[in-house]
Amino acid sequence: MEVLRRAILQAGPPENFALQTVQEVIKPQKQTKLAQDENQLLENMLRTLLQELASSAVQSGEPIMQYGQSIDDGETSHAQIPRLLDIVLHLCENEHVEGGMIFQLLEDLTEMSTMKNCKDIFGYIESKQDILGKQELFARGKLVMLRTCNQLLRRLSKANDVVFCGRILMFLAHFFPLSERSAVNIKGVFNTSNETKYEKDPPDGIPVDFNFYKTFWSLQEYFCNPAVTLVPTKWQKFASSLTVVLNTFDSQPLSEEEGDTNDLEEEAATFNIKYLTSTKLMGLELKDSSFRRHVLVQCLILFDYLKGPGKNDKDLPSESMKEEIKSCEERVKKLLEMTPPKGGDFLCSIEHILDREKNWVWWKRDGCPPFEKQPMERKAVGDGPKKRRPRWRLGNKELSQLWKWADQNPNALTDAQRVRTPAISEYWKPLAEDMDPSAGIEAEYHHKNNRVYCWKGLRVSARQDLDGFSRFTDHGIEGVVPLELLPPHVRSKYQAKANDRSKRAKKEDSKGAPSQAEENQIATSANEIDGEGIRADLEASAAPMDTDATTGTSNNSQGGTPTPDEQQKQSSDTDIGQEAGQLDADAEADAGMMDGETDAEVDLDVVG
Repeated sequence: MEVLRRAILQAGPPENFALQTVQEVIKPQKQTKLAQDENQLLENMLRTLLQELASSAVQSGEPIMQYGQSIDDGETSHAQIPRLLDIVLHLCENEHVEGGMIFQLLEDLTEMSTMKNCKDIFGYIESKQDILGKQELFARGKLVMLRTCNQLLRRLSKANDVVFCGRILMFLAHFFPLSERSAVNIKGVFNTSNETKYEKDPPDGIPVDFNFYKTFWSLQEYFCNPAVTLVPTKWQKFASSLTVVLNTFDSQPLSEEEGDTNDLEEEAATFNIKYLTSTKLMGLELKDSSFRRHVLVQCLILFDYLKGPGKNDKDLPSESMKEEIKSCEERVKKLLEMTPPKGGDFLCSIEHILDREKNWVWWKRDGCPPFEKQPMERKAVGDGPKKRRPRWRLGNKELSQLWKWADQNPNALTDAQRVRTPAISEYWKPLAEDMDPSAGIEAEYHHKNNRVYCWKGLRVSARQDLDGFSRFTDHGIEGVVPLELLPPHVRSKYQAKANDRSKRAKKEDSKGAPSQAEENQIATSANEIDGEGIRADLEASAAPMDTDATTGTSNNSQGGTPTPDEQQKQSSDTDIGQEAGQLDADAEADAGMMDGETDAEVDLDVVG
């Protein structure tokens, strides 16, 4: 003990003598780190010394955190208890002793001190927050620190020690991570012990609307536990009471002068956590702008809870209740905006806070996943020579390997079975099976939904089956399937329309044949007239010319003027050629619209 007392009185930083002092007192087996039993022995000695110092401070009448402090020759010596805590904190930080020892000493010190001294002790805790929050210390002492702060909060008065309570809560918020489950109230339990007491019987000789007084303060019962408003009878009672209060606020608006008289910044110095509920103060409180805002903001918080996301179906309000909530909320916001001073700015701030609160609610409903992410460890670069990246012949490993295989097996790229155009019946067979209702294939799994398959099939049909390709205009992609692949009851649907179309084509061809014959007959008459004029001028050479003319006339009748059968055949061939070309172009355009690809992107041949 005497060694520890001398160490407290030494000047200089603790790192100069702390470890040597422990080694002198304990004589540990290891030079820099104590064993478990050695830690327990040192902790008992330190707790005993701390109790003696606190007792001596109380007897001397000095504050605990200033006991032993003196000023000699203009130099200020450290107080003994803070000096002892600094030495232990240094030992814990450097892992010479168990990390939770400093937290245990702080808990003992707060338990044996008055609330006045506890404020100084907590000031020391706040000053060492960064060191106490280090991972090696936090993991060992977080529960002890939480217990210490909760004990302080129980001892404090919520009405008279508001500032000190706020300091403790702010410390806990900074000391513990945001995702600490012990501080987020996952179940959403309300503090129903925060009861607002008000007068139940009307006072004598005081002119006050006691019915309004009871109605007004009865709202605090619902604000204290908003979950009860989900019961229909409770909601109706709350809604009627709230309507009375809002009507009173509407009938007694506040002027700008009344709002300016209540300076919120000056009021913050004497702010009380709860308003007084005396009937004598009811009239004055209604003229207080901050009092009105307090009640209206409570209404918005309750409405925000009822509309909150992530609730179960049984916890959601009914449709009629939602309409009432919406109308009441709009009315409350309007009153907030009208309440001076700067009602509009105040309303915008409250809406922003409530909007951010939704993110907090969703985070709690999701089980409070941690926000913090551990930093990635950077791998140390070796001092040796850097390895050169391999250079591939064709830019990467896969293409180079493929080229290597082609060199080893030259037939791999020239094999006829590698790239070939399949037969039309083989290609359309899967789609024909889909079209059979007896197969029972669902529509979403049909091959006609595969745009690449349809596009390639149209290209193959355009080359091998022009008749089937022409059915694409009337029947779509299913009409292109060869008829012999389809079942009889499916084939009839496409075959009938094909026969009607061929009849229509023959009828149009027969109408065009007479007009073509008339044009050919006129052209033949004109040629005969010209031939007769030539024979009249050349009578001397009538025999050979007649022979030539006869031959020319014969050739003209055979080649220049086709017969009706030849004209019909020629017209039919011409129409079929034009129709096939038009269908090919339409098919390519439709297929391009289906797939969104160009001819350069889709190969004409189908890979087998």
